[in-house]
Amino acid sequence: MQEREIWSRPEIQVHGRALIQSFKRPVGRELIHATGDPAQDAATLFHARFALLSHGLEADPVLNYGNQMALDLWEMDFPAFTQMPSRLTAEPMLRDERQRLMELAARKGFIDDYAGIRISASGARFRISNVILWSVTDDSGARLGQAAMFDTWEKL
Repeated sequence: MQEREIWSRPEIQVHGRALIQSFKRPVGRELIHATGDPAQDAATLFHARFALLSHGLEADPVLNYGNQMALDLWEMDFPAFTQMPSRLTAEPMLRDERQRLMELAARKGFIDDYAGIRISASGARFRISNVILWSVTDDSGARLGQAAMFDTWEKL
């Protein structure tokens, strides 16, 4: 399946709903203007002008979603991106700080002032800022993982 069709997958639509709803509860604003149409909302998330990525609850969490902006920044396709441990999105010397902030976001529900240096598949470095990290939950409030969104970055 080509990346232009990722949002048509039922599991991506369900995950998109979880991203949208779990963002609004702690942050107090909408990630996107949700229509209630799972395919349309998933397409809107995928093509948003902000980067959006998430990972699951594994011991070494693996990315389970990246929208087109995130895929472009990390220079990866969806299948490769969603097989990568999320810690590998950061440079090795910055991973401890990243982990500390992920733990803080999990305890608080979200943080909205994160910034850091990231590295793409080709080794290109970029600074992200104004990052919101939050816990992704299902309708019952059970944790599914964590997500990050940001609309500010600069190539270094």
